[in-house]
Amino acid sequence: QVQLAESGGGLVEPGGSLTISCEASGTIFRIIAMGWYRQVPGNQRELVAEINSGHGTKYLDSVKGRFTISRDNAKNTVHLQMNSLKPEDTAVYYCSAHIYYTTVEWNQFWGQGTQVTVSS
Repeated sequence: QVQLAESGGGLVEPGGSLTISCEASGTIFRIIAMGWYRQVPGNQRELVAEINSGHGTKYLDSVKGRFTISRDNAKNTVHLQMNSLKPEDTAVYYCSAHIYYTTVEWNQFWGQGTQVTVSS
């Protein structure tokens, strides 16, 4: 079984910074990609940022230049550094990872979500 544990959410003022982190644990043979999605009530979950095993990245257009995703392959962790935060960044942020849990089987796993609120 695989678990994703998130940390670091909270309340921050507009223009502020926050870093959220996620650690994967359990039976892990290989992690293909790790990323962050976010969701607000009434909207679909959207991909914010993703990083692959070679550290290639992609970002949602609205966060480019403000958010940075990084990954520590040795520790099975992923971080999202969020700068210049805006009220519209307020959402529940979910960690996601595509993980081989056997040598041939893989799945997309999800964390429980962490609330990020940008407000004065």
